Amino acid sequence: MIGKQKASIAWPGTPLPRAFFDRSAPDVAPQLLNKILAAADGRAGRIVEVEAYVGAVDPAAHTFRGKTPRNATMFGPPGHMYVYFTYGMHWCCNCVCGSVGVGSGVLIRALEPLQGLAQMRAARPRIANDRDLCRGPARLTQAMGISGAQDGIDLVNAREGFAIVDDGMAPPENLVGGPRIGLSVGKDFPWRWSVPGSRYVSGRLVSGAASRQR
Repeated sequence: MIGKQKASIAWPGTPLPRAFFDRSAPDVAPQLLNKILAAADGRAGRIVEVEAYVGAVDPAAHTFRGKTPRNATMFGPPGHMYVYFTYGMHWCCNCVCGSVGVGSGVLIRALEPLQGLAQMRAARPRIANDRDLCRGPARLTQAMGISGAQDGIDLVNAREGFAIVDDGMAPPENLVGGPRIGLSVGKDFPWRWSVPGSRYVSGRLVSGAASRQR
């Protein structure tokens, strides 16, 4: 687990500004592809798969039925990290999007490991293949050292151990959104995107003309 950091950190890129996240989650999600989720201890991975969740219009969103102590971060300012516990054993991380009170965000589903692989392997000692270190939302939080302690941290000010940064690599072009994974409701929204051809993605999507239904 990584605590709050007060010292200046040498990130592998420029932290994304608040305005980047202050938009609809389905607009933010595909633009997060090829950005980097980075930790203050040097671990970093390129974002290759994401899913958007959109508050009161989305029955699959944690915020669909309103604000609770568990999902309160999602109703806060954009650019913060929302971390939740699932299946009684896994943490998953999201970035909050849109205006305060909306309750929307983007789940980070998979990373391509870039830096700090030795630390990731130590965090996931049973994984023999580096491809599987961050291939899936629960795997990547374990590899990156993310837990409930990071719920609510500000990714924009980049002073609390984590940031999402831009190293100059553009998002893929001509993306198509597809169905989100493992849902029993909200399956009709095409709000999952991935980097075409990435071997680190947890599932497959077909590339083609852009589609961002809201």
